[in-house]
Amino acid sequence: MACTLNRDDPLGGLPPKHCLNGGYKPVFTDRLQLEEALGFCKTTLENNLKENVNLVRVSAPLFVTRASGFNDNLNGVERPATFEPRDFPGTHLEVPFSLAKWKRWALHYYGVEAGKGIVTDFRGLRCDDDVDFTHSLYVDQFDWEKHITAEDRNIDYLKTTVKAIYKALYDTEQAVCKKYGIESVLPETVTFATSDDMIKEHPHATPKERENILCEKYKAVFFIGIGGLKPDGQLRHDGRAPDYDDWITERPDGGHGLNGDLLLWNPVLKQSFEISSMGIRVNPEVLLKQLDLCGVNERKEFVWHKMLLDGTLPQTIGGGIGQSRTCQFLLRACHIGEVQHGWYNPAEVEILKKDGIQLLGLGEFEADPHAKSS
Repeated sequence: MACTLNRDDPLGGLPPKHCLNGGYKPVFTDRLQLEEALGFCKTTLENNLKENVNLVRVSAPLFVTRASGFNDNLNGVERPATFEPRDFPGTHLEVPFSLAKWKRWALHYYGVEAGKGIVTDFRGLRCDDDVDFTHSLYVDQFDWEKHITAEDRNIDYLKTTVKAIYKALYDTEQAVCKKYGIESVLPETVTFATSDDMIKEHPHATPKERENILCEKYKAVFFIGIGGLKPDGQLRHDGRAPDYDDWITERPDGGHGLNGDLLLWNPVLKQSFEISSMGIRVNPEVLLKQLDLCGVNERKEFVWHKMLLDGTLPQTIGGGIGQSRTCQFLLRACHIGEVQHGWYNPAEVEILKKDGIQLLGLGEFEADPHAKSS
């Protein structure tokens, strides 16, 4: 999701102005009822995903070794949360940003056949992420990966999978709305659009403005082609690491990339809202090209990259579906901190509290140990 956080504004992480000063009322005021609803949202979505995409849940690591190359590099500049075990100095362990690479290895490890996949209940930390009403330092998502054949590496297979993912989300919203008396807003089908076409149609719009134009019109959009550079050398909509999604393969429509973002129109925030990032993954040929384009050829020496290049790892499609982000949408919350225990700007926490918007666990004390540093 293209970010609009203004880092020059000390209160730039607050929800849109129309949500403040009494413009927003939470669906839940009882905290235990809210927790029950959060559990229902996550359980229902996970079950729908497993059925629609043919996935099996597996356990996942909380940390990986730096030397393995298993950590997701995101845009290549973010710092991982790192530590050394007490009795093994010099061993660097990292909390993953996501399991984009680990999942592909796990398909090999578990011997998952083509046409079937895995899903994990991933928890991670992103120390350099924006901290605002839709972003958090704490990441929880359903990280999924599916074994495919070489023949499946095409735009039609991507779209078929997106439709299955969206059906899981649509059915989850229907169940949540029925159980808690919330008005449903999602259309039955998702609309497909490409970043290449949107750049041509709206050349002077920002990435976030292009997302808003699409989502306000169609309410649910899969935005194809994320990552890589435009002819002018600027990012094509948003950044992607070179070693998981394929963002260079040419499509029949003339555009590039077999990946994308699932975006919804958020009726509370009145803006586009990313639920998932996903795509067909790199094969050895594409990996080499994307590593070279990004100037990180040294990654070829990592264990994971060697396994991909020598054919040990299978061809896959995969992605992540934000759990808290999805709950924020389904339960019509204006701040992600209403549906997860995180950390946010203490000044903003106090403003929200005075406005009747309570972030989970924060702002409870005059000197809140969870909201301030000593």
